[in-house]
Amino acid sequence: MNSQWLKARQTRYGAYLALYLVVIIAVIVAANWLANQHNKSVDVTANKQFTLSPETKKVVGELKHPLTIYYFDKTDQFEHARDLLDRYRNLSGHVKVDYVDPDKNPILARQEGMHNYGDIVVDNGVKKETATALTEEQLTGAIVRDLKSGARNACFVQGSGEHSLDDTGRGGYSSFKDALEKNNYKTRSISLIEKPDVPKDCNIVVVAGPKHDYLQPELDALKTYVQNGGHVIVNFDAVLNLADEKLGDTPKLAELVTSWGVTPNNNVIIDLSAASRLFGQTSAVVGSYEQHPITRVMGDTATVFPLARSLDVKSPAEKLFSSTADSYAITNPKATITQADLDKAAKGPFALGAAATIGSGNNAGRVIVVGSSEWLSNTMFSAPIGNRDLALNMMNWLTSDEDLISIRPKEPEDRRLHITGSGMRVLFLTSIVFLPLMAILSGVSMWWKRR
Repeated sequence: MNSQWLKARQTRYGAYLALYLVVIIAVIVAANWLANQHNKSVDVTANKQFTLSPETKKVVGELKHPLTIYYFDKTDQFEHARDLLDRYRNLSGHVKVDYVDPDKNPILARQEGMHNYGDIVVDNGVKKETATALTEEQLTGAIVRDLKSGARNACFVQGSGEHSLDDTGRGGYSSFKDALEKNNYKTRSISLIEKPDVPKDCNIVVVAGPKHDYLQPELDALKTYVQNGGHVIVNFDAVLNLADEKLGDTPKLAELVTSWGVTPNNNVIIDLSAASRLFGQTSAVVGSYEQHPITRVMGDTATVFPLARSLDVKSPAEKLFSSTADSYAITNPKATITQADLDKAAKGPFALGAAATIGSGNNAGRVIVVGSSEWLSNTMFSAPIGNRDLALNMMNWLTSDEDLISIRPKEPEDRRLHITGSGMRVLFLTSIVFLPLMAILSGVSMWWKRR
């Protein structure tokens, strides 16, 4: 009887154990499936280093068709790429990420157009674009290019002392050119002096701070271009009366944009706000924006406009942003600006940027006027401010690509941990001596009590 009871109990316990194992395995399988289908992570870094930008979330999250991201590299490098690429995959069910070793699968690498180890090819089944570096900026740019039917042509007017696309110096526009080309734009220079007619393939015309006024045929070409549905951004400079020349004095060009509702004033903005100390008093800082499609995503991101002039804005134009309340507009400034000059000057804020839609329907032109040309210079693009974002938002609005207006990926902030010698000693004593010693003493204490 006792033997039968023991066997029955063993059988019962064995059944319980088997049931427990089945339940545990089922829980593990279910947890792994849920984790795979609903991969969530929390970025606790202060600068959100591992959080994708709003633009990336917007572009990828709104995908309507399947998109495959191929990462080509040696197998031992796949883990290096998973952190970033898996974040893209988690944004949309339309995104598939495929890790390919070109040495093991050379046919696929050739078909997808892989050139170098580390290439990332974005393939939507119709078009392929390549990101040459494992960065969010490169990858999102490739996805944007992949989604658009063709590149936009940004044509920069040259011939009157404008900023140059190929100038890599402080005042050049080479950084602006690079940013445009990473975002599906092609750039080139055009001359309206040689041929006073905007080429038909120019989606945007950029007037980049001419030192000399435009001739009437050039002005007529710009006016006709806008009336026929063209898109123009005009960047002025402050008017400065120097001993040997007058800079920024372009009255004919100013007269043209006045017909579009924006009148540039012949002054220079002096900014005495605390924020301007980093860039100088002749650099106007903007920290708040109007609720326009170009600027409403900027939030409190600061932008800086060196050597700016103020703008008077009326219909059909709309104000985009203004200088701070601690700014002043000075006409004919001297080399040294005194308190007496400020007492006579008009006090801000002053409009520094405006946008207008000229005409109506499908042939409506779009115009943006900014009271500074230095804001697009290499110096400003390398600074940790929002000039780059604002510039690309303007270009997207001009070409009616409002769906791409957002804040672009930024470089992660350098937040290195610096530990002094005394800090290292405290860290050593805490982790190597005291914590193990406390564990040992706790174990001895428990042993002694149960002895």
